[in-house]
Amino acid sequence: MKKYIVINFKQLVQKIIISLLSLVISAVFSLANANVISSVKPIGFITEAITTGVVDTDVLLPDGASPHTYFLKPSDLVKLKSAELVIWVGEDMETFMPTVLKNVDKQKQIELMSVPEIEVLLQTGNEKHEDSHDNHSDSHHGEYDEHIWLSPTIAKIIAKTIHDKLITLYPDKKAIIDQNLNEFTLKLAQTEQNIAKKLISVQNKGYFVFHDAYGYFESQFGLKNLGSFTINPAVQPGVQKIYAIQQELIEQKAVCVFREPQFSPAMIEKLVSGTNVRVGELNPLGTGIILTKDAYSQFLLKLTQQLLDCLDNN
Repeated sequence: MKKYIVINFKQLVQKIIISLLSLVISAVFSLANANVISSVKPIGFITEAITTGVVDTDVLLPDGASPHTYFLKPSDLVKLKSAELVIWVGEDMETFMPTVLKNVDKQKQIELMSVPEIEVLLQTGNEKHEDSHDNHSDSHHGEYDEHIWLSPTIAKIIAKTIHDKLITLYPDKKAIIDQNLNEFTLKLAQTEQNIAKKLISVQNKGYFVFHDAYGYFESQFGLKNLGSFTINPAVQPGVQKIYAIQQELIEQKAVCVFREPQFSPAMIEKLVSGTNVRVGELNPLGTGIILTKDAYSQFLLKLTQQLLDCLDNN
């Protein structure tokens, strides 16, 4: 009797293991089903708008992950190698991508920083704050600011670039792809007008940031970024650093200082203590926004509202 139970128990364990392996294998292959992969979410928003009704898409980095520090998982490699098209920004933004993509056909990838129409619109850190007296400027990895998705002007070029590539991949879907691009362009033009009206009231209100990512957006809408402070969000700043930041906030008559989700509220409150500076939060990666046809406009409008929540708080 005991032997019978043991045999059945072993058979049960084997069945469970086989079932789990089947689930893992099917999950891996389901991850590979997305034919177009975007590296970061905001690029995914633009991609989704152009690919709707044509092909499935996915975003490589999960919500909240930084493209500067992300480590690829085995499932990510499966996604990338099985994709018909991979869209990414550039080697100074997603530092892990060149190594991964070296064995992927160049025709199956778009490196946006290398698109000629985008190259001529790139900004350096110095261009963004020509009127700034910032002593704590956050330097980017490369010569240019790679947060190109924060430029509505560049977003239109990204959309057109994806449109053109998709037509070569799916020529039978040209009518849908054309329509998607047209709808995206019209929607974005309306969104830009809406944002410009909303931000007029705060154009003269100066602020500091902790991540110098918003130059393209600021240039387009005439915002007054006074500069940025370089602080490791995982390390408490020392007394001298806190004092220097407080003095700069006071001297520059800053209205707000904007943190990002990775900074603890307690740390930022300590930095503004003794000043009249308000604290806001900006999210340049679209965390929490669902991938839909209109997601890019939603992303820009959410960023606009985050700016207004702090700067226009009379």
